[in-house]
Amino acid sequence: MKPNRPTMRVGEMLVEEGLLTEEQLNEALAAQKGSGRFLGETLVEQGFITPAVLVGALAKRLGIKGCQLRHGLIDPTLLKAIGAEEAERLKVIPMFRVRNTMTVAMAEPQSLPTIDRLASLTGCRIQPVLALEDNINEFVRKYQSGDVDVDAFLTSLSESDVEVVERESVDDGPTTDLDTMVAGSPIVNLVNVALLTAVKDRASDIHIEPEKKGTRVRYRIDGGLRDLMRPPSGMHAAIVSRVKVIGKMDIAEKRLPQEGRVRIVAEGREIDLRVSSMPTLLGEKLVIRILDKENLRVRMEDLGMREDAIETFKTVLQRPHGLVLVTGPTGSGKTTTLYSALDLLRSPEKNVVTVEDPVEYQLDLVNQVNVQEQINLSFARVLRSFLRQDPDIIMVGEIRDEETARVAVQAALTGHLVLATLHTNDAPAAIARLLDMNVKPYLLSGALAGVVAQRLARTVCESCATNYYPSDGTLADAGLADKAGAPFRKGGGCRQCNDTGFQGRIGIYEVMEVTAPIRRMIHRAAPTHEIRDELARHAFMSLRSEGVRLAQEGHTSLEEVLRVTISDADSPAEEAVDATPDVAAPDEAPAPPAEAPKEAA
Repeated sequence: MKPNRPTMRVGEMLVEEGLLTEEQLNEALAAQKGSGRFLGETLVEQGFITPAVLVGALAKRLGIKGCQLRHGLIDPTLLKAIGAEEAERLKVIPMFRVRNTMTVAMAEPQSLPTIDRLASLTGCRIQPVLALEDNINEFVRKYQSGDVDVDAFLTSLSESDVEVVERESVDDGPTTDLDTMVAGSPIVNLVNVALLTAVKDRASDIHIEPEKKGTRVRYRIDGGLRDLMRPPSGMHAAIVSRVKVIGKMDIAEKRLPQEGRVRIVAEGREIDLRVSSMPTLLGEKLVIRILDKENLRVRMEDLGMREDAIETFKTVLQRPHGLVLVTGPTGSGKTTTLYSALDLLRSPEKNVVTVEDPVEYQLDLVNQVNVQEQINLSFARVLRSFLRQDPDIIMVGEIRDEETARVAVQAALTGHLVLATLHTNDAPAAIARLLDMNVKPYLLSGALAGVVAQRLARTVCESCATNYYPSDGTLADAGLADKAGAPFRKGGGCRQCNDTGFQGRIGIYEVMEVTAPIRRMIHRAAPTHEIRDELARHAFMSLRSEGVRLAQEGHTSLEEVLRVTISDADSPAEEAVDATPDVAAPDEAPAPPAEAPKEAA
């Protein structure tokens, strides 16, 4: 093909590329005379070319990117930064923002005064993209009220709306670029809308559930599920098939659970998805876990711990060897806390290895391994192999069985720093949990260095925050019976927070360092309530106490703290199963020497 001349007209370019005939061009030129319309608009109006072809030709002539605007490709909330009237005057509409760069669809992307005006209004660097003026005005009018009727949009989709472009990645499987939307099916567009909306709203999961009369799509944000859309009836099987295709799953197998994964590009950044299918009475249910690195806060100072808790945690992590546990229920942020610890510890001088199920985020200078139970690549097996890999720091995604617990303790005793998660109610209960897994008390007393227990509480929405007075019963449950009449903060509910009163979450942490007295109590397998009493004598802040402090500071409501934590008095008093060591040992089990040899288990 001949190179385009800078002065080549759009009509000539279309003819040269075989997208338009000379006769059609002449006919359009004749119709354009006296109409005051651009030639491109006339060509589209007469049906000689499509809007997408016109955008492509104009973009090529100007040397920039072009697009045809669609639902799911635009973040409607960004229009507020410019205003609908100003957007129509400038012939622009914001599409999405990545950090400090805002991509804006413009009818005149070469207009420097317009770009400068947008930069002044938004405070962002402007990335212009060409779009047709009519296309821009259509979406400005649709989004100027801030309400987008997704369901109505889905029912009007045509067969030529969207296609997902996939490309293979060497290490991470398929990559799906959601910003590349061309001709495709309405099912593809529906899945794109669900994914893009969930990413924009920082959801952690998408649930696609079958119902008697259709499909329900919900997403989890701040720990709670919210309705996203209800697609028209008869689309469930097609939606499931589409998600299973991009997740490299078997679409013919509907009777057994399956797992898949895919990497997408949404709002200009790469995001990993984990897909899980489950056969139910009404059909297959899908849950898509969204792993967005943008939401990962690996700096320990960003977790929300008190300064003295951070210092205690760092002191535990600076030990040359030992077992450090992070405990809490599913979805409480344990993996994020472990990643923050690895971020603090990793360096070119240390060999850091992890075994996870699955690897959620990739970290530099860290060797990460995925558990694969189907080929017997379990936590325990990988952990034993790690000990032959000359590791300095080992991270275990979860201690879930007796074998993994024993190998982790052995690794900690032979000169390695081992980080792991465990499911317990609080930090002291982790000791009894490991003893229940038949870890010997005298071994655990020498290996355990510290435990962090955590919960996530929803934070008050600042857009609708207001003062209120908790009931006497609530104050009594929080241990604040003497604070009757004192104001606390909560959200009243607004559009910004979907009428929940909460937006975002904050961590509640208790950090237990294993000191000499605690080590002696572990050695004799003391009951958990005795360990709690010992900690209380040294100003130990429990989860409930930490949460109440956050409520008093106005970060969350008192009821939310009571919901996610249990009363110190109600904490179960776990008793150790094996209270007698197998061999005689001194009053305190000796810790291994600082330069203990790294032996294979």
